[in-house]
Amino acid sequence: MCGIVGYVGERQAAPILLEGLQKLEYRGYDSAGVAVFDGGILHVVKRKGRVRELEFARALKGNCGVGHTRWATHGAPSEKNAHPHTYGKFTLVHNGIIENAHILREECLSRGEKFSSETDSEVVAHLISACYEGDFAAAVCRAAERLQGSFALAVLSSDFPDTIVCARMHSPLVVGRERGGLFVASDVPAIAGEGVEIFSLADGEFAELHAGEIKFFDANLRPAPPHPVEYSSKEDTPALCGFRHFMRKEMSEIPSVLKNCSADFLKNSQYMQFFAALSGAERIQIVACGTAYHAGLCAAHAFEKFCRVPCEVSVASEYRYRDPIVPPHTVCFAVSQSGETADTLAAAQIAKERGAFLAAVTNVAYSSLTRISDAVLQTNAGREVAVAATKSFNAQLMLLYSVAAHLAEKKGREVPPLSQIPAAAERALEISEEVRGWTAHFLSAKSVFFLGRGADYFTALEGSLKLKEITYLPSEGYPAGELKHGTLALIEKNTPLVAVVTQKPLAEKTMNAVHEAYARGAKIFLVTCFEELCARKEVFASLLLPACPEEFSPAVAVIPLQALAYYVALARGNDPDKPRNLAKSVTVE
Repeated sequence: MCGIVGYVGERQAAPILLEGLQKLEYRGYDSAGVAVFDGGILHVVKRKGRVRELEFARALKGNCGVGHTRWATHGAPSEKNAHPHTYGKFTLVHNGIIENAHILREECLSRGEKFSSETDSEVVAHLISACYEGDFAAAVCRAAERLQGSFALAVLSSDFPDTIVCARMHSPLVVGRERGGLFVASDVPAIAGEGVEIFSLADGEFAELHAGEIKFFDANLRPAPPHPVEYSSKEDTPALCGFRHFMRKEMSEIPSVLKNCSADFLKNSQYMQFFAALSGAERIQIVACGTAYHAGLCAAHAFEKFCRVPCEVSVASEYRYRDPIVPPHTVCFAVSQSGETADTLAAAQIAKERGAFLAAVTNVAYSSLTRISDAVLQTNAGREVAVAATKSFNAQLMLLYSVAAHLAEKKGREVPPLSQIPAAAERALEISEEVRGWTAHFLSAKSVFFLGRGADYFTALEGSLKLKEITYLPSEGYPAGELKHGTLALIEKNTPLVAVVTQKPLAEKTMNAVHEAYARGAKIFLVTCFEELCARKEVFASLLLPACPEEFSPAVAVIPLQALAYYVALARGNDPDKPRNLAKSVTVE
C-alpha cells in the first residue's frame, strides 16, 4: 500500500526514483509522482495511473528527489491528490493515515492557508512549514509530534536542496547507503542492490540524509543507533521467468515452498524459549487478516485436533478493539506475509502487553512484526509480488502444521505424515489446469458459492476470497451445514457452486448440501479426493485431487481454487497481479 522512494547523491535522481517505484508496483496504487531538485529549482511531476506514465520524467536533471505511488484513502485517485505535495518551502511524500488531519486542516484554513488537494498528506506539509524556524529536521520533528495515526515521511526543503529528512510512526520505512549515494524507501526491494547497506527506522525515529551520511535521531532529535537490515540479493524485483503473470509463477513455486517449510528449526537452541512456552500453553490465540486469517483457521483445527490445546482465531481488526481476554500461559501467533499489516501489528502488540508469548509467522525477517515478537517463525517462501496471496498461504499452513505436529509428537500423540504434502501439491498443480475449462460458467455469474465442512470449510473461504479479489465476482465461502440457514435463498438456475470434499467422515454430509443446491438449479463444481463422488448426477464438473492426510488437505485442495480464480480473472480481462482497489501490504487501518 503506497510506496516511497528517495535519493540524494552523485547520480541523477530521476532514473533511480522511477526504477524504485517500478519495484514497488506490486504494493498496489492508483497514481504516482516524483519531485527532483535541479540546483535550487524543484520539478514536480504527477500522474494518475501507472508509473509508466512518468517515463518522460526520467530526463529531469538533479541529484536529490523523492517519488511516490499512491493508494487512495483521503481523496479520490487523481493527479491533484497524487504525491509529492508541496507547501511553502517543503515537499513531501507520505504513507499512512493522519487521523487528526481534519482538525489540523481547519487550523491551517484559519491562518488563511490554501490547499491544492483533498489529502490528509498535504496537511503535513503545511504543519512542517508552520513549525519551521530555520532547522529542517527540527521542523519535521515538531510537526510529527502533532500527528495522530500512522506515517512514513520523506521530506525535501528548498532551503536544503541536497537533504532528505525522514520520519516513521506505524508505517514501514528504511534508508540505505552506497558509495556516492543515499536512499529512503518504504520497502527494501526498492533500493536493494550490490553494495547497498540498508537500515530500518523504528517508530518515532527520524533520519537525515545529507552529504553521503545518514544521521539517525530519536523522537527528541537525540542521536540514535542504526538498525541494520540483513537482506537477500533476491530482494530486487524478481523476473517472470516465462510466466505471463506473477500470480501463476508464484503458484508454480508452491511445491518447492512446502518442501522448505518445517519445524526443524525448533531443534535450534534459539527456539528453546518459544517451544517451552508452546509446550506449557494452556491456550493458543491466532491473529491475522485476510488470507493469513484463513491460514490461522486451518492451523487452529490442527492444534486442537492433535495437541488438544484450545485455539482461538481472531480477525486482527476486531481483536484489537474488543478488549480481548488473554489468560496466563497463552501463546499468540501473529500471521502476516509482510509483517507490516497494521491491524495484525496492533493486535499482536495488545496480546503481548497482556501477557501472551508472541510468535510472528511472516515471510519478511526485517519487518515491524519481527521487531516486537518474542519468536520469529519465518516461512521462507521467497518474494511474493502478486497482490493475491498464493504460495505465502501454503507456506503459512505448512509451517503452522509443522509446529502443531512437532508439539503433538512431544506430547506422545500420533500425527499423519506431513512429508506427503509437497508431492500431493505438485500433482494438484498439474491437474489444476483442468479448471480452465470451467471458466465460461463463471463469467456472468451474479454470485458464486464455495462450500465445505471441517478443514474444507477453511479451504472454501480462501477459494472464495481469491475469486472475489481478482475476478470482482460476488463470492462467499460457507460451511455446508449453514446453506439452508439463509444462503439457499440466493441459489438460482446456473449459480456456480464449488464444493470442496476431502474429509471422509463429513463427505456425505457435504454432498447432502450439494444436492439441495442442485435441486434448486445450482451448477455444481466438485473438488475432491474421492473418485466415487465425481460420478454423482448432481456434479456438473469435477477435479480429482491426489490423496493426502485430510487434516492437512487445505494446503493441497486450495491450489485448484487459486487456479480457478486466476483463469476466470484472465477470461474477464482482469490483471490478476494488480486487482483494483487492493494493495499487497495493508499498512493502514
